[in-house]
Amino acid sequence: MSKRLESTSNIWITGASSGIGEAVTRELMQQGHRLVITGRRQAALDELCSLAPERMKPATADTTDREALQAISGDLEAFGSLDMAILNAGTCEYLEIAEYDSSIIDHNITTNVVGTARCLDIALPALRRTAQQGRPATLVFVSSSAWWFPFGRAEGYGASKAALTYFAHALRADLASEGIDVVVVSPGFVKTPLTDRNDFPMPFLVSAEDAASRIVNGLRKGKTEIAFPKRFTWTLKLLGALPQGVIDRMSASMSRQRKKEQESNG
Repeated sequence: MSKRLESTSNIWITGASSGIGEAVTRELMQQGHRLVITGRRQAALDELCSLAPERMKPATADTTDREALQAISGDLEAFGSLDMAILNAGTCEYLEIAEYDSSIIDHNITTNVVGTARCLDIALPALRRTAQQGRPATLVFVSSSAWWFPFGRAEGYGASKAALTYFAHALRADLASEGIDVVVVSPGFVKTPLTDRNDFPMPFLVSAEDAASRIVNGLRKGKTEIAFPKRFTWTLKLLGALPQGVIDRMSASMSRQRKKEQESNG
């Protein structure tokens, strides 16, 4: 039976100042855990920490900045041994193929993959110290279900989340012998400041609070894969299992339909 979160835990959360990260922070704070929260906006972190100042500590940093992360490395164990790191910081930038710009790919990969990987420079040593004490140590990656199907405009975002998920699964294999669990979270559409910018329908959209509840419940139950909402994620998995030729035709058709809608609305 999982021992995750069954007692007060010390947790580091990145991307905590908005969206899923903020909602997960609030959920875990309400459950009495001790939190070190990271984001780029000091004011937003301070506001969150004011909810439970004795159990929360801000650690402002850009996760793509190696030196900034090293500067907060000591904060991760401010409340004692680090039990869990929830690596949630990320971005979503779409590519307009008629105006192809490789910097869009760069931004997605740098933030979602490289930034997350750099977080391990400081999180992994702390989690190893916890595991060596015989205590549960958990590394959580917030990925996406988007990469299961090749959506138009999502070349950069989908590729970054595919890479992040592979990275996490490979780490799971390497860290198993050390007693460090690796969890992959694959949400569908979640209402956040990032998705508020989307100009297309988002089926089965869930609130950030609903997403946070599902993530925390999944962690408590000992799951290593947390995907939601089920109707959306299972649909994508089924579509992804079709022959590649069928997938290609469906994806191209969806892309053409979107362009027609944009032209008619323009």
